[in-house]
Amino acid sequence: MAAEPPPSLSYRTTGSTCLHPLSELLGIPLDQVNFVACQLFALCAAFWFRSYLSPGKTSPDVRHAFATIFGIYFVIFCFGWYSVHLFVLVLMCYGIMVTASASNIHRYSFFVAMGYLTICHISRIYIFHYGILTTDFSGPLMIVTQKITTLAFQVHDGLGRKAEDLSTEQYRLAVKAKPSFLEYVSYLLNFMSVIAGPCNNFKEYIAFIEGRHTHMKLLEVNWKGKGFHSLPEPSPTTFPVTCLADDWFVHKANFLTRLCYLYVVMQASKPKYYFAWTLADAVNNAAGFGFSGVDKNGNFCWDLLSNLNIWKIETATSFKMYLENWNIQTATWLKRVCYERVPWHPTVLTFILSALWHGVYPGYYFTFLTGILVTLAARTVRNNYRHYFLSSKALKVVYDIVTWAVTQLAVSYTVAPFVMLAVEPTISLYKSMYFYLHIISLLIILFLPIKPQAHNQRRPQTLNSVKKKID
Repeated sequence: MAAEPPPSLSYRTTGSTCLHPLSELLGIPLDQVNFVACQLFALCAAFWFRSYLSPGKTSPDVRHAFATIFGIYFVIFCFGWYSVHLFVLVLMCYGIMVTASASNIHRYSFFVAMGYLTICHISRIYIFHYGILTTDFSGPLMIVTQKITTLAFQVHDGLGRKAEDLSTEQYRLAVKAKPSFLEYVSYLLNFMSVIAGPCNNFKEYIAFIEGRHTHMKLLEVNWKGKGFHSLPEPSPTTFPVTCLADDWFVHKANFLTRLCYLYVVMQASKPKYYFAWTLADAVNNAAGFGFSGVDKNGNFCWDLLSNLNIWKIETATSFKMYLENWNIQTATWLKRVCYERVPWHPTVLTFILSALWHGVYPGYYFTFLTGILVTLAARTVRNNYRHYFLSSKALKVVYDIVTWAVTQLAVSYTVAPFVMLAVEPTISLYKSMYFYLHIISLLIILFLPIKPQAHNQRRPQTLNSVKKKID
């Protein structure tokens, strides 16, 4: 069984202590109280920002300034002097943005941002060790890293590549002029996303600040062409993860009990993510930034920055479907800077980048390496057998029920090391489960015929390739 963390680690203070009495009263780590207080205050500030600092009432520079000042204050309030890491990284990468050529800006920004993040992840182990139960500065740093690299690639697309070589999405999001310092720090440190994200696109953020965002989204769906004549404003302790390393679980419980208990424990670890990302989504929507257009029924959609789809997560019938609806903006970032761009082994390299971005705890790498095996095995099974179950509704229902159960159990098995962090409890858990999913996945990959995805199915069509087809 993993050793319990010292009490001092569980309640380590990195930010403001003004809410310390409330923390003691509720028995909740002060950092988590600060985080929730900041997000709730951000929600109130977002309504004020939209009402009193709307584009029609004030200039973009004022909106940039207030969004940045609030964001910097929230970071300092939550993380104290550790927030210096964010500011150092932002200033270093703005230096790269100003001095680097368009042909290299994405490379320099990527390696500096990921390198600094990795150094901070390593230092976290020595500062907090494995037992840390509170929030810490690495969360905002991870979000800022996403934004820095996203913007760098989009500037590279806009200034360093030919338009005909870009995919439709890359062309739409390409940034054709380097941002000013105020635009840069506002994009990276604005109060709406600096604490819990999600990552977003620079062009859409600038359009939001300048008041073009809503109209732009409505015009994209030909709002007036559809008969509309105006553009309107549209308990964690119940199932503790430490029990997975208990003697009862490892040596006494039967396999089926372990399987079911692992699923329940992993389910209990989700609400904190659901809460943080849903609240972050609400903050952006309250400010008016989350508007994504109109659906086929003419209803306004507010999912531009949504980071998860809880219903699709809980009803997912494939590993791929689960991952596509969990931490959506991070998955999008991984796709844009890695999966669509690397010339070989995109799945493997994307999982490795995801692990590196998350940090250097061994559990992260157990999860993502296991995820590679499970993803490849699931894809192989689906390609070989799914079509046999599409001949009737009854067979399709059976297929969906079975694949739902398998998916949920596979995800629980795969992500357990992510929350356990250390090597010893992870190995203990997997030994108690007989490494069953690793073995099954390897057998599937080795003995079932693999139908690989075509290269052009992974890579988005570029404007040049579309033109060639037309010609």
